[in-house]
Amino acid sequence: QVRVVESGGGLVQAGGSLRLSCVASGSIFSSVIMGWYRQAPGNERELVARITSGGSTNYADSVKGRFTISRGNAKNSVYLQMNSLKPEDTADYYCNVIDYYGSPGYWGQGTQVTVSS
Repeated sequence: QVRVVESGGGLVQAGGSLRLSCVASGSIFSSVIMGWYRQAPGNERELVARITSGGSTNYADSVKGRFTISRGNAKNSVYLQMNSLKPEDTADYYCNVIDYYGSPGYWGQGTQVTVSS
């Protein structure tokens, strides 16, 4: 069984910063892709950023230049540094860990981010 745990969400004013953390543990040897998704009320879950085991990254257009995804030193860990936050970034943020290509991966329970104007 694989457990994915996110942390670091909270309430922040517009223009502020937050850093989200995600760690996967349990029956997972390695992760080929780790990603962050978000879902705002009434919206579908969308990709925010993801990073491969080789370090390649891609971002949603709405967060380019403001958010940075990085792998942690701990195995199967990933961070999302969010700067210049906007009210439209308000959502539940979820971590997805893929252990092999073609797998749907594993999801955490999410961490809430609220950006006040």
